[in-house]
Amino acid sequence: MRPTILAMDLEGTLISNAVSQMPRPGLCEFLETVNELFEHLVIYTSVPEPAFRRIAALLVGEGCAPAWFAQMPYTSWSGATKDLQNVSPIPGAALLLDDYRAYIHPGQEGCWVEVSLFESPYEASDTGLDVALGKLRECLTART
Repeated sequence: MRPTILAMDLEGTLISNAVSQMPRPGLCEFLETVNELFEHLVIYTSVPEPAFRRIAALLVGEGCAPAWFAQMPYTSWSGATKDLQNVSPIPGAALLLDDYRAYIHPGQEGCWVEVSLFESPYEASDTGLDVALGKLRECLTART
């Protein structure tokens, strides 16, 4: 089955963290590309939804994210792992883009697309999203 949903982590993946809120280099272009590759995009983060909405509005206002990012669907979660059943009841329909292995739900490792952690000193030369995009394309090609 070809995945149609991309669930994306926020902190350490798309931005630095919820405090400093530094966008990862290439964020806007990455979001525009994955929006074309997938039928649905969702945020799947431990950051509470109101905080995510404020961060998203800031990123959009600064031109670091497309306008639609501020209204992106948000998936709530609790517990120790990010169970993709909260995103879609259909196994294999969703991929999870995340930097933190411990959040991957047991049995869903094959749906995880690892991205390197975006951490201090937040280099402008960071290519984590470019590398992740390559991995996402490989996953989509392999599952077609």
